[in-house]
Amino acid sequence: MPTLRDHLRRRIAEEGSITVADYMGDVLGHSRLGYYMSGDPFGREGDFITAPEISQMFGELIGVWCAVQWRAMGEPPTVNLVELGPGRGTLMADVLRAGRGAEGFLESIALSLVEISPVLKGLQEETLLGAGDVRSIQSLRWLSDFTKVPDGPLLVIANEFLDALPVHQFQMTPEGWRERLVGLDAEEFQFTLCGTAPMEGMIHSGHEDAEDGAFMEVRPAALTLIRDLAGRLSRQPGSALFIDYGHGQTALGDTFQAVKGHQYQDPLDDPGMADLTAHVDFGVLGTAASDTGGVVFGPVSQGNFLNSLGIGIRAEALATASPAHKQEIMAGLHRLTSDDAMGRLFKVMALTSPGMASPEGFE
Repeated sequence: MPTLRDHLRRRIAEEGSITVADYMGDVLGHSRLGYYMSGDPFGREGDFITAPEISQMFGELIGVWCAVQWRAMGEPPTVNLVELGPGRGTLMADVLRAGRGAEGFLESIALSLVEISPVLKGLQEETLLGAGDVRSIQSLRWLSDFTKVPDGPLLVIANEFLDALPVHQFQMTPEGWRERLVGLDAEEFQFTLCGTAPMEGMIHSGHEDAEDGAFMEVRPAALTLIRDLAGRLSRQPGSALFIDYGHGQTALGDTFQAVKGHQYQDPLDDPGMADLTAHVDFGVLGTAASDTGGVVFGPVSQGNFLNSLGIGIRAEALATASPAHKQEIMAGLHRLTSDDAMGRLFKVMALTSPGMASPEGFE
């Protein structure tokens, strides 16, 4: 049976060297052989662990945040609650559980999960139906992309979603910016550079004088998503919350990486057997959202965001209720909020419709 490595070799042999974005798209999302299409990468037994798997507190606070934003919209009788890249469904299960505390909130929810992996869809269904709170909501659907979400008031959650969208890489040379490509050296994959200048509009402005050898990363798919979302928020009431690791302001650098078994490895080794990501440029995305009619808050650090929502108080309450798990609860608190863990590297950015008050965590 052909492997993803075989597919990529054949593609490069037929088409020539491909962009890093094309390589990343195939490795993660190939319909039969992609990394996300054939297994469960999450958790301690997988390749990486995300915040909802570290502690229930993360999803609970986001659930409270969503309920507060729903009230700020005037408590519409139907609200499209959307999660982009829901993983195992752990985050959404915690969001719905926390939503019990706001009268009428669960009953208003039309839930859309944007997911391409059949394996993860199955895990999400199992998690949410097992949790039980999904029975209180109006509807549950799986969608292939955000544009298919129905019109109406909107709440969007995206935790570690943007970093997995394909990224183009460019390197400064004596002749100017050139796109980084993935080619073949005999049977092995290798990086190379395009011989011609990038298409107009691909390079972010303001970096014409970058040093020789500098890298720039550009995510057209993320920009398209943000513009679509901000355009909707300019016409319909709503809020969105993006949580990911990356730059608060646009920065140069090579952040393209692979993670397997919680360890970094060469992204060209064993395609399809490791996760591929690159840091998120929140500065560029915030500008795109603002230019398209959305109101941008942040980014702020994940630590500051969670602390402002009261994660410390929640941790103490959980520890008091379950003394046997106090050490685990406090370890989760540290990992989510501390500067030497996820607290500073991970950023949180909110988008809202015009006229809404500053959301919780961004005052």
